[in-house]
Amino acid sequence: MFFSFLLNNKNLVALLSIILLISCSADSGNTTGGETNGTTPSKLVVSATLVGANAQNPSGDGSGKVNFNISATNATSYKIAFGDGNLQNATSGMNTHIYSTVGTFNYLVNITAYNGTNFVSTSVTITLYVAPTSIWSDEFNIDGAPNPTKWGYDLGGGGWGNNESQYYTNRSDNVIVANGVLKIIAKKENYQGSSYTSARLLTKGKFSFKYGKVEVRAKLPAGGGTWPAIWALGANIDTNTWPACGEIDIMEHVGNQLNKIHGTLHYPGHFGGNGDTSSVIISNVASEFHIYSIDWRADAIKFYVDSQLFKTFVNSAGLPFNQNFFLIFNIAMGGSFGGAINPAFTQSSMEIDYIRVYN
Repeated sequence: MFFSFLLNNKNLVALLSIILLISCSADSGNTTGGETNGTTPSKLVVSATLVGANAQNPSGDGSGKVNFNISATNATSYKIAFGDGNLQNATSGMNTHIYSTVGTFNYLVNITAYNGTNFVSTSVTITLYVAPTSIWSDEFNIDGAPNPTKWGYDLGGGGWGNNESQYYTNRSDNVIVANGVLKIIAKKENYQGSSYTSARLLTKGKFSFKYGKVEVRAKLPAGGGTWPAIWALGANIDTNTWPACGEIDIMEHVGNQLNKIHGTLHYPGHFGGNGDTSSVIISNVASEFHIYSIDWRADAIKFYVDSQLFKTFVNSAGLPFNQNFFLIFNIAMGGSFGGAINPAFTQSSMEIDYIRVYN
């Protein structure tokens, strides 16, 4: 009985050895150590061609298009993680992907070649430029009133919450397109109980957008008390009142502080004189055109004058700057920010050559 027990155990050990040998042989081509079938791919080679890349544009032509050529011996399928959150399963090694995030970024692309459950992996890094695409613009090339399909007006006086002195109209005396520019004209005149007139144009109900780049080429009015602004408000303002709707002041200037450009955000806890603001000094704001712009993304809003960055605001999901906004142009007179109006002021205008909004 004792001899029989040893023999049975020897048989058991031999049987287990055979099973282990078979198992190790099957796993030898599987880096996961799991169950396999097929032959492990080898000689995985990947090339990434950035469309339009050349010596002058090493990161591509701005289209965001990249052609991938993948090959591997014994591969029957591929999985490509493009590094921008997109994943593709393919049976062919010839694949094209279009990246959409505007700017120049590095992407780590992971490629896996499969044969059954056997696989081999590698990665490549690409540096790619994606150019912004215009989604809305006005070049102000047609003389007369501003395009009514793009612009509406705020009308009236009453101080506008800032003790301002102007009455906003839609008269050609205060707003007109002429010689390729939009002119918003602030005037000293008695009108509807106010001592000054001006105009306030807005795209509310006609155009709004979420994230992107806004670029405005403008020349600003001169004179103490002038307060021109290029800005945006949350499109839900009718149901989510200011400042909960959010406000992005792309450019503000006051004639009493000539050449000082302000970029400001208003939101709960940061309204009135407590806005989150920065400023930059430039030259000749009233005699030369400058480009005022923002780059608005889910993680940050950056403010520029003539491509000079002067403010970076950290955006986050808990703030109102993650929804659609509409655009506003205006000149206010006096008020809590514009300050004292020069008694000698008679008339001045903000001239806007164009506004362009990119994705």
